[in-house]
Amino acid sequence: MSEQLPADTQGRLIVFGAKVIRRTWHEDQWYFSIVDIVAALTDSDNPRNYWSMLKARERKQSKVELSTFCVQLKLTSSDGKTYKSDCVNTEAAFRIIQSIPSPKAEPFKRWLADVGYQRVQEIENPELAQQRMRQLYKDKGYPDDWIEKRIRGIAVRDELTSEWQQRGVTEQKDFAILTAEISKATFGLTPSAYQKLKGLKRENLRDHMTDLELIFTMLGEAATTEIARNKDAQGVKQNKRAARAGGSVAGNARRQLEAKSGRKVITRANYLTQKPRPQLPPSSD
Repeated sequence: MSEQLPADTQGRLIVFGAKVIRRTWHEDQWYFSIVDIVAALTDSDNPRNYWSMLKARERKQSKVELSTFCVQLKLTSSDGKTYKSDCVNTEAAFRIIQSIPSPKAEPFKRWLADVGYQRVQEIENPELAQQRMRQLYKDKGYPDDWIEKRIRGIAVRDELTSEWQQRGVTEQKDFAILTAEISKATFGLTPSAYQKLKGLKRENLRDHMTDLELIFTMLGEAATTEIARNKDAQGVKQNKRAARAGGSVAGNARRQLEAKSGRKVITRANYLTQKPRPQLPPSSD
């Protein structure tokens, strides 16, 4: 298995070996979860306890306070919520790794340096990020035509969220509310209900949609963007109306297709593979 594999399309998760490493972009560089680094290097059953003991040992033996290398940043845990967690940039990670006796230390250092270099490359040439994304989906077994729709859908989604931000919608919870309005009007299901229908838990719903489901998702979001602009929607309340209207455009088109084709667009089918997937850490720091 490759030691470099982004686990989500936003790049918040990457995989070293079989371990997920959460990360976040902060002050123009990647910051990584130190607990996830410990888990990847030690295979400890309790990486948080290991991290606490490591800090205590270094404090006593070397008079070094490892916490000073860390920054508290919000990361998503396995319950889907975000918590403040100890995070380190690449330079600080190298220093802390020196304190962890592990045969994986050197490979991890090389991997970490390459991850940082990739981000610099992608900033200079955004097409590289799309190329890597395409390769990721190819490696997972997705067909080329599906990949193109998925990548186009990401662009449509990004345009919509940028439009919302310009119109006074800035909270993640409000993004979720507006997205749910589009989904209900398009498919008659909220995203959480859609995940349940497909038998998903924490997996990305759109990564498990069929071609038609992706197309109607894009239509609903593109229509919402257009309506919000033309109506000059401001704030959550007005954008909620635009979201319902945009979703209705896609919902009406979906129902027309179903009536003409005699086949439902919404399906339990998904692209889940049989091989086990890495899991997020179980709780907050």
